[in-house]
Amino acid sequence: MSVSAAVTGLGVVAPNGLGTQDYWAATRDGKSGISRITRFDPARYPARLAGQVPGFRAEDHLPSRLLPQTDRMTRLALVAADWALADAGVTPADRPGFDMGVVTASASGGFEFGQRELEQLWSKGSRFVSAYQSFAWFYAVNSGQISIRHGMKGPSGVVVGDQAGGLDAVAQARRQIRKGTPLVVSGGVDASICPWGWVAQLTSGRLSTSEEVSCAYLPFDAAARGHVPGEGGAILILEDTAAARRRGARIHGLISGYGTTFDPRPGSAREPGLRRAIELALADAGADAADVDVVFADAAGVPEDDRIEADAITAVFGARAVPVTAPKTMTGRLYSGGAPLDLATAFLTMRDGLIPPTLHVRPAPEYDLDLVVGRPRRAEVRTALVLARGHGGFNSAMLVRADGRHP
Repeated sequence: MSVSAAVTGLGVVAPNGLGTQDYWAATRDGKSGISRITRFDPARYPARLAGQVPGFRAEDHLPSRLLPQTDRMTRLALVAADWALADAGVTPADRPGFDMGVVTASASGGFEFGQRELEQLWSKGSRFVSAYQSFAWFYAVNSGQISIRHGMKGPSGVVVGDQAGGLDAVAQARRQIRKGTPLVVSGGVDASICPWGWVAQLTSGRLSTSEEVSCAYLPFDAAARGHVPGEGGAILILEDTAAARRRGARIHGLISGYGTTFDPRPGSAREPGLRRAIELALADAGADAADVDVVFADAAGVPEDDRIEADAITAVFGARAVPVTAPKTMTGRLYSGGAPLDLATAFLTMRDGLIPPTLHVRPAPEYDLDLVVGRPRRAEVRTALVLARGHGGFNSAMLVRADGRHP
């Protein structure tokens, strides 16, 4: 079955903008949301920069009863879901509960909640550990809390695959729509900028230790030295395309193609799986490479991974044959939230005909990429490809289209 799913709602919580409008205004203008960590004192740690969502007060958006049950990650996700539903013009209470599902991605679960309860355990004893710890730390907590808040009783779940998981969750949401669920809330939001979460991220050895924002996260640059982590992401509302059109919903775009692969064992000398994931996504969408107007890169910022991604892009599209951008250079890598935010950015790019820039990067010529840098580029964009890779070998690719030409 090849019917695409329509995206009718966007909810964005990003380090360079709270809400879709603020995020897009900042991203078009090349405004970075990366700075020295303020959520805890990072002086004792080798990496001290992060993308932090500014100006977010959960009390302004959520009922007080939810605050003891949740940490920053889930609060951001709940608010993003509220905004996405409002953007879609959907009132969940007016729909049958079993007609709505939730599939989100998570890379780390509620690290901040877990840290707080471990501190209670070690400093005061087990009687002071919250009963909410039983689920608030878990990867599926965002899906669970969104579904409970809105009475969504249809198929729900969580996908864990680091950055790639954000696309895998949206693909799973599309499967559920094809099986007959009219509406699925999807995407991802991660937030683990706390000492426990920070130490866990440092173990990857992939975090940039630069203290200069302009030098810290430079994918496809000869000076690449790792990535800057961030918090946030995006929640999307997916609906059956025909049903969305019948109700007169504004359609941001269509999820038209998806491919996923896993890299071979290190040292096997076999080709990494990203090129194949791109080819699968194109085939799933019934598209050719020439149909793609822009690629949103995973942009690891690690030289060997940048090399693999550049090779995959040029193998499919040709050298410098398609614009490539990495707006995540303004937010940091958001783990499960990164690819859903790229999807939202792709839809906004299509709407305004403006490809956002990759910030601070001087493209290394050996990558042979037409990287959009410095300022946004005017272009008619009808089809975009979003790439996401997860630490350990996950590769995912998703092709999205503007509405109007395809089923």
